Amino acid sequence: MIEITSSTELPSNRAALTLITADNLKLVAELATPVSTSPVATLLTLHPLPTHGGFMDSHILRKAANRLPALAEIAVLRFNTRGTASPHGVSEGSFGDGIEEEKDLTAALEYLQGIATGPIWLLGWSFGTELAIKYGYNKDIAGAILLSPPLRRAGENDLERWIGSGKKLIALVPEHDEFLAPEAARKRFSVLPEAEMIYVDDAKHLWVGETATKRVLNEIVRAVNPSKYPLPESY
Repeated sequence: MIEITSSTELPSNRAALTLITADNLKLVAELATPVSTSPVATLLTLHPLPTHGGFMDSHILRKAANRLPALAEIAVLRFNTRGTASPHGVSEGSFGDGIEEEKDLTAALEYLQGIATGPIWLLGWSFGTELAIKYGYNKDIAGAILLSPPLRRAGENDLERWIGSGKKLIALVPEHDEFLAPEAARKRFSVLPEAEMIYVDDAKHLWVGETATKRVLNEIVRAVNPSKYPLPESY
């Protein structure tokens, strides 16, 4: 048994991928899946703002890929949106300000729909939540989990499109988020009464620290594969 810490990487099958968008751009991607079982569900991750350091290797997304295939039988697809560079490589194209990135999300979804990975959940973080909100409401997904939604590019009109969609929308809002704190989030998400709002004490926009990481990963598992909740502290 080993204690699970911030640097722990548990066993998984990892495949480096190239996603092709409708406008013929090649996007760098990786799919992590359980070693000996089929995934019960898949997270399609959408990273923070690339013009401010966000990429597929941002720490929460990386730790999700490092732990959830082994601990919760959840596959994790990560990719760099157009023009984004990370340790995994550089995706073609240039930043599309959350508009052109719809094609990137569609390319990732189409890839996952072509293989057996179970229900698909969008997992957006900051800028990634904007893509999930704006473009996920009419896609073939089970739902979306939003980490630190700023509601800048996506607004109330975008949230209203989720009404009656049958898809779950879960927002994790840090107590000390400088972009959208809990009080403001309550007001702005009120247009979508069925949204599940989770307000996390002492947390910040970037979910720094192992305590914050474990809270996020546990909330993901609670939504996506509740039979594996809570996650163990060791492996």
